[in-house]
Amino acid sequence: MKKALVCGAGGFIGSHLIKRLKKEGYWVRGADLKHPEFSASSADEFVIGDLRDPNICHQVCDRPFDEVYQLAADMGGAGYIFTGEHDSEVMHNSAMINLNMVERSKQSGVRKIFYSSSACIYPEYNQMDPDSPKCSEDSAYPAAPDSEYGWEKLFSERIYLSYHRNHKMEVRIARFHNIFGPEGSWNNGKEKAPAALCRKIAETPDGQEIEMWGDGKQTRSFLYIDECLDGIRKLMDSDFIGPVNIGSEEMISLNDLAKLIMNMAGKNLSIKHIDGPLGVRGRNSDNRLIHEKLNWKPTRPLREGLEKTYLWIQEQVKKTNHRQSIQ
Repeated sequence: MKKALVCGAGGFIGSHLIKRLKKEGYWVRGADLKHPEFSASSADEFVIGDLRDPNICHQVCDRPFDEVYQLAADMGGAGYIFTGEHDSEVMHNSAMINLNMVERSKQSGVRKIFYSSSACIYPEYNQMDPDSPKCSEDSAYPAAPDSEYGWEKLFSERIYLSYHRNHKMEVRIARFHNIFGPEGSWNNGKEKAPAALCRKIAETPDGQEIEMWGDGKQTRSFLYIDECLDGIRKLMDSDFIGPVNIGSEEMISLNDLAKLIMNMAGKNLSIKHIDGPLGVRGRNSDNRLIHEKLNWKPTRPLREGLEKTYLWIQEQVKKTNHRQSIQ
């Protein structure tokens, strides 16, 4: 039986990844500051601890795991990343976790380690046109991310690659593009666009309006969690190091994303555009490299994942309203 360690196991992607690994027959230890918020962890063991502390990393990574998945990070949506108010925490916390975990993995003889980077590493100057952003893996340099979050992710990519070169560690690096789905942040200030729009539309009576940051013409692509996990496992089972994009090529404006969710919800709402943190004007996953190296690319339409996500968030809104009504 293969043994895996998932760091960031209390988070959205980490908790889903553990479920996938258990289905594949792994023994799994999870580690995080907290348990998953919306369902019990499927991990065989779950260690509550702060991975910024080398002693906790020593405790968590105490054997030569077959695979380590390093997903732990200080992150969130545009309202958390792009205001600038959390830059020092994002840089310090995430960098410390990565420095600690890669060194401890080396010391304990881990066979293979996965690092979750981000599309936020791509240069802002290549993402000014919402209709034709450039996000091929080789466009990362000259580096000019639009946030400190992106700079930290790029720095940490280089940490893992240097350990590969200098210590022969088997590393795998993926750049995620807006992963979404049920059991993710939806109302705590760290939610991303799909969850935020699902929440607003679920909460708003038909015929009224929702607010959106910016003009809504900014574009993104969004990848459903199940397909993200497919990409992660495909990369880990390969000989390809990366970095490689794991994302969808179905680009959509935020205005159209909102209209798509309204259509699913059976609501006709107006959109009030307001000032707020935005990020780049356009971003879309370029999947040529992952298809070339791994013969894989996402196949499910955006609407399929959005329908599942909206239904889950709609249920959370109902539960919240019910709790408030009986208080």
